[in-house]
Amino acid sequence: MSLVHVAGVGKMGLPMAGHFHVGGHAVTVSDLDASRLQFARGQGLQVADDAAAAMARADIIVSSLPNDAALRAVAAQVAQSARRGTTYIDTSTVSQQVSAEVAQVLSAAGMAYLRTTVSGNNKMAEAAQLTVMASGSRAAYDAALPLLKLLGPNQFYLGDAEQARLMKLVVNLMIAQTSAMLSEALTLGRKGGLDWGDMWQVLGASAVASPIVKAKSVQLGARVFTPTFTVEQMIKDLDLILDAGRTVHAPLAQTALTQQLMHAAMAQGDGQDDYAAIIKTVERSAGLSTELPQQA
Repeated sequence: MSLVHVAGVGKMGLPMAGHFHVGGHAVTVSDLDASRLQFARGQGLQVADDAAAAMARADIIVSSLPNDAALRAVAAQVAQSARRGTTYIDTSTVSQQVSAEVAQVLSAAGMAYLRTTVSGNNKMAEAAQLTVMASGSRAAYDAALPLLKLLGPNQFYLGDAEQARLMKLVVNLMIAQTSAMLSEALTLGRKGGLDWGDMWQVLGASAVASPIVKAKSVQLGARVFTPTFTVEQMIKDLDLILDAGRTVHAPLAQTALTQQLMHAAMAQGDGQDDYAAIIKTVERSAGLSTELPQQA
């Protein structure tokens, strides 16, 4: 079994670290947020007193980070602190450009770098039901596969460079567009007098009942917008998606409109709600209340 250091134990990183620990690996963790380290201790994980020293001892370093700047910072620390031959696995949703920069830094330091993005929310991470999309060194991927299998039932190797970064954006584009589709469809139904609960029952049994629609149906059927992924976070991902489109000259007109709806949701105070809160944005634009009438 490997000595694994996990940098970043947020809503995704913490359950990942827990699965590595339960899988028999020796795991240490670090995070800039002391409250997240308290959660980690509560789950029996060993918090590193010195992240750099923990990286120097690790066979594999895994990170789950919020943005490009955080990846740059952690990768620089890995390059400076870890041993040659160490494998660095990053699971963050970041730009292809910064990820490619990090690849050069780590290659110069003699380290293998796997871009290992994941599809699924924090609940799926906790249940070890993530889909793993990896790119980078094939040899490093093959060696790390037993560890990656602890995260979920499906793993895909996509190539030797930034393919996993782009694939994650492709997936998240479709997730964002699903919320936009639902916002218009449900607003049309409400405006025409259909019952909110009835609509969700029919949608869940219909040809459009994709896994994500089914996953959202119970929560949204009850008009609960507690986030698995916030409006603010989705705006960040949509920025990355639209930047990727500009780079390869792919027209993403519908995605650009969805981004504007997300900004409207932010402006209306729903930024920390689930990204499906753009349903409320479209309802407001149609003159509907976001509070459903009480049933008699």
